[in-house]
Amino acid sequence: MTSAGKVLYLVVCGAGPAGEIGTLVGLARQHGWIPQVVATPAALAFIDVPELERLTGRPIRSRYRSPDEPKPPRADAVIVAPATFNTINKFAQGIADTYALGVLAEAVGLGIPVVVLPFVNSALAGRLPFRQSVDRLREEGVSILLGPGAFEPHPPNGEAAPPPWHLTLTELARLSAKPHK
Repeated sequence: MTSAGKVLYLVVCGAGPAGEIGTLVGLARQHGWIPQVVATPAALAFIDVPELERLTGRPIRSRYRSPDEPKPPRADAVIVAPATFNTINKFAQGIADTYALGVLAEAVGLGIPVVVLPFVNSALAGRLPFRQSVDRLREEGVSILLGPGAFEPHPPNGEAAPPPWHLTLTELARLSAKPHK
């Protein structure tokens, strides 16, 4: 199964690596995806909206559309990167108080593949609510790239390794190769 011409929503959260989401946009395009960036309200302060719109050829979505605005194409897959502590916990609880969280809630309900690349420090990643949220999302079929060989939480106020953007696309390819139930 090829991803050529399929729409990939890139849900971007407000964390340091959000400013580098153009790297993932480029990788997605190289893999034949049509990227659509969806930014949380907090992410808007981290990203270069005009540059991302130039790279994708699409407007950045961060709010629900007005009735007179055209509907965006439906996603064939979703990547959440960098995914913050707040977004992961709200996503797991089914809270859809932003456009980005509404997109995520609906994607899971529609059976659209969702890959999450967290960006949290070790203090937050060690919290019980976070661990439960990761488990809950995995139980619903969401792929969370957390742990050895994926994203490893960094120390609080410490240096973080660059996000392994490429792993999100590798995981989408793996999910696409699985027979559908």
